[in-house]
Amino acid sequence: MGTPGPKPTLLLLLMLGVVCCAREVLVPMGPLYRVAGTAVSISCNVSGYEGPAQQDFEWFLYRPEAPEAALGIISTRDTRFSYAVFGPRVAAGEVQVQRLQGDAVVLKIARLQAQDAGIYECYTPSTDAQYLGSYSGKVELRVLPDMLQVSAAPPGPRGRQAPTSPPRLSVHEGQELALGCLARTNTEKHTHLAVSFGRAVPEAPVGRATLQEVVGLRSNLAVEAGPPYAERLAAGELRLGKEGADRYRMVVGGAQAGDAGTYHCTAAEWIQDPDGSWAQIAEKRAVLAHVDVQTLSSQLAVTVGPGERRIGPGEPLELLCNVSGALPPPGPHAAYSVGWEMAPAGAPGPGRLVAQLDTEGVGSLGPGYEGRHIAMEKVASRTYRLRLEAARPGDAGTYRCLAKAYVRGSGTRLREAASARSRPLPVHVREEGVALEAVAWLAGGTVYRGETASLLCNISVRGGPPGLRLAASWWVERLEEGELSSGPAQLVGGVDQDGVAELGVRPGGGPVSVELVGPRSHRLRLHSLGPEDEGVYHCAPSAWVQHADYSWYQAGSARSGPVTVYPYMHALDTLFVPLLVGTGVALVTGATILATITCCFMKRLRKR
Repeated sequence: MGTPGPKPTLLLLLMLGVVCCAREVLVPMGPLYRVAGTAVSISCNVSGYEGPAQQDFEWFLYRPEAPEAALGIISTRDTRFSYAVFGPRVAAGEVQVQRLQGDAVVLKIARLQAQDAGIYECYTPSTDAQYLGSYSGKVELRVLPDMLQVSAAPPGPRGRQAPTSPPRLSVHEGQELALGCLARTNTEKHTHLAVSFGRAVPEAPVGRATLQEVVGLRSNLAVEAGPPYAERLAAGELRLGKEGADRYRMVVGGAQAGDAGTYHCTAAEWIQDPDGSWAQIAEKRAVLAHVDVQTLSSQLAVTVGPGERRIGPGEPLELLCNVSGALPPPGPHAAYSVGWEMAPAGAPGPGRLVAQLDTEGVGSLGPGYEGRHIAMEKVASRTYRLRLEAARPGDAGTYRCLAKAYVRGSGTRLREAASARSRPLPVHVREEGVALEAVAWLAGGTVYRGETASLLCNISVRGGPPGLRLAASWWVERLEEGELSSGPAQLVGGVDQDGVAELGVRPGGGPVSVELVGPRSHRLRLHSLGPEDEGVYHCAPSAWVQHADYSWYQAGSARSGPVTVYPYMHALDTLFVPLLVGTGVALVTGATILATITCCFMKRLRKR
């Protein structure tokens, strides 16, 4: 028998060893399609080599008209490697090789030319002990003509466009900002377009560093917004759509002051390479418009009239408020509210709300004005009227008209954009001249527990119009250790100007009666008086006037002096208490003596 040959397993291992140690140069799959005038990057890396970790690379081009002639482009080891057709471009930095790591580089051409089409070879000089594997890789590059076109489209019906280039567009805050862009390509290969709208601050140079993307349609048809606009896109205030074959329209709802600037449309053409990845092969940008946003705060103004008013009590009071400025009309994008405020003479600040019309035109009265005949209405496109049917002395003061402007975001959400107050308008209302005095006392002077305490109040009036009516209420302040408590006085009862009784809370919790015992005399009765009813009582009369609109207002008030109510105990009660105490002590003493005698008797009986 002959010498046995190598086993199959050993042969397989030897083959694997040869393969794993063979040099391999990798370049992208081809062909690659790029557009003339744009940049291109072709990567190259080597593996399975021997020798130093930093390998050298040489790039060659084989043009279609001379497929056998290799034109040296650039090398990592020889600065004089470039052929004459590439030398000036390499020297200018338009063509360069960038090392990513020791065994990987990228060939970069800044501006492709038509004659750059052909087969590119990446060659790695050998550093191996044996010549094994591949030492170069080739990829075809085809240069397409630039067919991408981008231009501005008419902005649409919103805004005012001046006949300049680029156009200047002016919109009100809160209005829609609509811009259009035309983007098309006639590239013979199947490509996708990505279109985005960007904004640069006014007067800033345009570039990638200064252009802020607003919203864009990606090559995969996804709509995405730049970081400052993402929330508005999600809320529906920012929209981007395609209209027809080549028109794109961006709509910014509820324009804000920060939306002012120069808007651009950028179109990028993308192609899918043989390895499945997408590469941008062209990009162009066009100026759409210079946009000015007229903020409502700079336009809103409020004036009032007529001038200073002097009226008598019960007379009507009318005030007019005019809202002016270059403002958008109320509608889907803007809304307004108007109200009147009043501050008493000499009081700081704008005062309290009298009446207002909200953004829906619904009127409401401020606190303290409920039940009065007050009207707030719109009498012209921007004129509002406040009318008080019957003025009172308490209506005297300084009036201001407050206007607020709102812009509408997504859906029905309103955002306050501006507010303005008018100059102060003084209003004087003559006083009625009513003077009140009250005298109160405790009938009988002394009252005992269990009895009824009667407190009387006589009222005197000077001045006032005919038909003046009086009301009176009774109040009590509790005593704590002989001193008045720090708490507020407590209403016990009273009779209003219509003669209707009003009962409060009696300290002792018993029955209370209030009544009018004369034209100007009131009485309070506390039945079954108890010690809890002790306190300092007073009478508080008030004068009321009714006007033609049937509303009442208080024309004057007063307060009587204090009346102390102290429920005394009867003399019989003072004797009964010691009797009870003495009887109790006698019973306790007798029981103690009896228990002691019984205990001693039982002990003696037990001894026997």
